[in-house]
Amino acid sequence: MKRKTISKTIKEIVSHLMEKVMDRVLITDPFVVEEHRASKPLYAALVPDEIFKGSHFERRFVTPFGGVWEKLASAVAEVYHGHCYKGYTIHGLIGRERLRRIQEILNRLEHPDPVTKKRPHPNFAEEMHYVCEGGGEPVPCDVTCDIFVENKRKGKRYAFELKAPLPNSDQTKVSKEKIMKLMAMEPMVVDGAYYALVYNPYGPNKSDYAWTFPSRWFDMQNDSSVLIGEEFWDMIGGSGAYKDFIVEINKIGGEYKDRIYREFLGIEPPQHNKSGALR
Repeated sequence: MKRKTISKTIKEIVSHLMEKVMDRVLITDPFVVEEHRASKPLYAALVPDEIFKGSHFERRFVTPFGGVWEKLASAVAEVYHGHCYKGYTIHGLIGRERLRRIQEILNRLEHPDPVTKKRPHPNFAEEMHYVCEGGGEPVPCDVTCDIFVENKRKGKRYAFELKAPLPNSDQTKVSKEKIMKLMAMEPMVVDGAYYALVYNPYGPNKSDYAWTFPSRWFDMQNDSSVLIGEEFWDMIGGSGAYKDFIVEINKIGGEYKDRIYREFLGIEPPQHNKSGALR
């Protein structure tokens, strides 16, 4: 029953956003060839109108879809776990020495050793073992995570730093610091804190992931604190949630691509219009 509800939820969220986009590009803010030619005569003389019509659509598509991953993830987690909050602040206590060790680890990962000119390879389990051996006077700390999930029936609480498939290094450093602080709190406030990528553009397995920037901070293929694609969706939505997610997105995508070809571009869709499908 929950899987059907999750599939329905995904469809409703994405369809609602797409309908807003379609209404804008077709009704409230359409591409008007005459205006384009009058405002950019040189461009119109050199480049086909259809190119600018496409960019007109793109600009009106990107804004409403800016937070779509968090909307989808929180809705799926709400169905499966019962409670999910976006931008949730977690309060806890961390020993002064633990805080110092977290900064030490981050600094070592960021700056090469002055003698060897090398950085250590990240290993979250070993790093957290080192951090938690520290103590010191408890210091109040607040950490705001992207997604906070609570399953009251199981008595479990999880925090997620949720990122698009190709995050930059600075974003990842901030996320790692948050995750380490959450896992260093005493008493424990969460049962797990994770760096989660919503999709793996390189293949179905974690070992396929090849984007280098976050690898300065996490062992992207082996750290248990890293969830990529299927691992993440199945954790927040139960076994099979990722497959349901893929099916629904591709189904909706096929429908809207046809509409965009016909209603916005004014041409018939290609015979085999399956390029760009999620896998």
